[in-house]
Amino acid sequence: MCRIAGALRTLLPLLAALLQASVEASGEIALCKTGFPEDVYSAVLSKDVHEGQPLLNVKFSNCNGKRKVQYESSEPADFKVDEDGMVYAVRSFPLSSEHAKFLIYAQDKETQEKWQVAVKLSLKPALTEESVKEPPEVEEIVFPRQFSKHSGHLQRQKRDWVIPPINLPENSRGPFPQELVRIRSDRDKNLSLRYSVTGPGADQPPTGIFIINPISGQLSVTKPLDREQIARFHLRAHAVDINGNQVENPIDIVINVIDMNDNRPEFLHQVWNGTVPEGSKPGTYVMTVTAIDADDPNALNGMLRYRILSQAPSTPSPNMFTINNETGDIITVAAGLDREKVQQYTLIIQATDMEGNPTYGLSNTATAIITVTDVNDNPPEFTAMTFYGEVPENRVDVIVANLTVTDKDQPHTPAWNAVYRISGGDPTGRFAIQTDPNSNDGLVTVVKPIDFETNRMFVLTVAAENQVPLAKGIQHPPQSTATVSVTVIDVNENPYFAPNPKIIRQEEGLHAGTMLTTFTAQDPDRYMQQNIRYTKLSDPANWLKIDPVNGQITTIAVLDRESPNVKNNIYNATFLASDNGIPPMSGTGTLQIYLLDINDNAPQVLPQEAETCETPDPNSINITALDYDIDPNAGPFAFDLPLSPVTIKRNWTITRLNGDFAQLNLKIKFLEAGIYEVPIIITDSGNPPKSNISILRVKVCQCDSNGDCTDVDRIVGAGLGTGAIIAILLCIIILLILVLMFVVWMKCRDKERQAKQLLIDPEDDVRDNILKYDEEGGGEEDQDYDLSQLQQPDTVEPDAIKPVGIRRMDERPIHAEPQYPVRSAAPHPGDIGDFINEGLKAADNDPTAPPYDSLLVFDYEGSGSTAGSLSSLNSSSSGGEQDYDYLNDWGPRFKKLADMYGGGDD
Repeated sequence: MCRIAGALRTLLPLLAALLQASVEASGEIALCKTGFPEDVYSAVLSKDVHEGQPLLNVKFSNCNGKRKVQYESSEPADFKVDEDGMVYAVRSFPLSSEHAKFLIYAQDKETQEKWQVAVKLSLKPALTEESVKEPPEVEEIVFPRQFSKHSGHLQRQKRDWVIPPINLPENSRGPFPQELVRIRSDRDKNLSLRYSVTGPGADQPPTGIFIINPISGQLSVTKPLDREQIARFHLRAHAVDINGNQVENPIDIVINVIDMNDNRPEFLHQVWNGTVPEGSKPGTYVMTVTAIDADDPNALNGMLRYRILSQAPSTPSPNMFTINNETGDIITVAAGLDREKVQQYTLIIQATDMEGNPTYGLSNTATAIITVTDVNDNPPEFTAMTFYGEVPENRVDVIVANLTVTDKDQPHTPAWNAVYRISGGDPTGRFAIQTDPNSNDGLVTVVKPIDFETNRMFVLTVAAENQVPLAKGIQHPPQSTATVSVTVIDVNENPYFAPNPKIIRQEEGLHAGTMLTTFTAQDPDRYMQQNIRYTKLSDPANWLKIDPVNGQITTIAVLDRESPNVKNNIYNATFLASDNGIPPMSGTGTLQIYLLDINDNAPQVLPQEAETCETPDPNSINITALDYDIDPNAGPFAFDLPLSPVTIKRNWTITRLNGDFAQLNLKIKFLEAGIYEVPIIITDSGNPPKSNISILRVKVCQCDSNGDCTDVDRIVGAGLGTGAIIAILLCIIILLILVLMFVVWMKCRDKERQAKQLLIDPEDDVRDNILKYDEEGGGEEDQDYDLSQLQQPDTVEPDAIKPVGIRRMDERPIHAEPQYPVRSAAPHPGDIGDFINEGLKAADNDPTAPPYDSLLVFDYEGSGSTAGSLSSLNSSSSGGEQDYDYLNDWGPRFKKLADMYGGGDD
């Protein structure tokens, strides 16, 4: 082609080149013809054509650029044309004369205008020995020439070319590197050039797939390609001199990876779930299954077709469903879907590429599970025509009968749930039917009380139907009917008072024994022979009694309207009526006595205490009357002062202000301060009127200029009431009891202290110590005696361990003493009798004890005492009149002393 361009340059004059340049520069457009620019396209192929192999590219001239052209082949089973004009082989076949020529059609989608072009295929010549030895010829791509200016004249050079894409099948087995094309520039004759390619697959990720010989420009692929990863590579070829200067403009090289059928179809889900209502007509849509193929979806490798391999179960027909082979839509093709017979179908679906070609296509399978949903094609049916039940009278919320039905539809669905209604036999609405949600049974329930004396039996007509209506075309009746026979059982009912409450009107003041009324109850059990007895249940004031047989109510006390048990002039009493049935029943009734007032309460002054000044001015006392009666037996009141004593009217005057109030004033100019009791006569307006002399306690006191009392004491201070006096006496008595208890406690405490310290008192200490008959101490300094040693002699500390400085002044000096056996202490030192007896026994049984007449040292009494010696006392002249016979009871140790003082012969 480069040679053709050189020839043109030599033959065409410069004017033609300038004219062409001026035409293009001026924007004039040559006439454009829509259609194929060539009449025949040719392609040279090998004998075997493979499926998906690109053959050639046809071009269509679209002058306005707005036409949408669709290509078609006259041999669609063998060849197809892509949207870009690339012609592919649809299947693999050996090229023969019958495939050598076919037509390509181009049709405008809008105007339906159509064009055609012929395609001629030819076989490559057989290889000779020379050709085998020589490497196959590689297509060259030459850099296009640019316009250049030479000697001031424009020279038309090669126009830019559109390089057709290079088609390379994926998964090629090599050998690698595999040569694709050779890139060359016309300037390589004069210059030493270097070639390179850039773009994804070359110097950009993924790098190293395409390489180029920098000297020869040979472009090669280094490894197999995968269309599912990258379907097209866009490279740019460059030519530079040895200095790196660009000598040609880069050219674009597009490499299309031709798809091969190397991927099986894959379903989006391995298990598909769908539903279809039972009884559906043929053609009902069920579900859609979808598979995808990673191969080119526009080629046969990615065109899928679906079909159903199997159906389980195969009843009522083995072909209940069909599938659209292109879309995967599953529809019904046969009638007879019945959920009550077959609830679920399992289909095995196969997807195959190559438009379902079983020989060349790849397949995969999935499972479609179709559930037949229930429709209401079976109405509920009663299991019996008549149901029976019974109910006690006056009972509500009681289940009388249990209605059972059968329904073949799916349980716990609206087509299975039953709805019951009473269509006859219950005009007053005493029954209702509820549906048990678990068993679907109808529960006949009493909602209003039933009286046996009125109705002994009910015959109900009931109907059952589903929550939703029956499906269209079902021949069964929509509902089922039955009868329910309900028997009412008679029970003992409560007696009742009528009317209740019973109201009567009576004047208060009725005496005991007055018959008020008869209050009786009725027994609703007309078919039972029973007796009723009456008792009083509530009588707050205990005014009434009732006859237990006839119900006559009589007073047993005076009726008083002013009693606190009367509210709003009404007194309430409750009575009980009981029958003798089994079981016995009872009822209560209330008797309301409206008490009419009589004038039985005299008025009283109010307030009962007041105060005023010593002089008439500046204040007075306002009083009123309190009457427990009501109109007309209460106000208006009349106020007056009695004639006796005479001091009342001499000192006081009373003035009536109105029917309820009066004013009490001093009549004299001065009244000495003090407490005065003023009697006041008050008369009400009853018929006959009732009067009363009521005492008003008035304190007269000194007042200031404002009329207020200046005395500190009030009326209560001047005279104590009975309650105050009782309270004071109680306080005094409690105080005296507390004092007495304190004294007794102190006495008891002293006795306990004495019991614990019996030997502290020297007069009671009779152990082996010197008895203190008188003050014989060792001097005035010896006044503090430690008697604890006498109480427990065995606990006395040895003299050797006593600290210095604490020895008693009358204590015996330390010197050697004879060692006597230690006597055991008494079990309880406080019991002096036991102590003495134990000591006597120990002394009598002691063989080492000294003789009776030997000198015994009991304690040292100190020195310097002001008392005289015992030897100076005249024993015979003192105590001669005393009886010393009790010394004989003290044992042998006191026998000598008893003989001396007891008057013995010796």
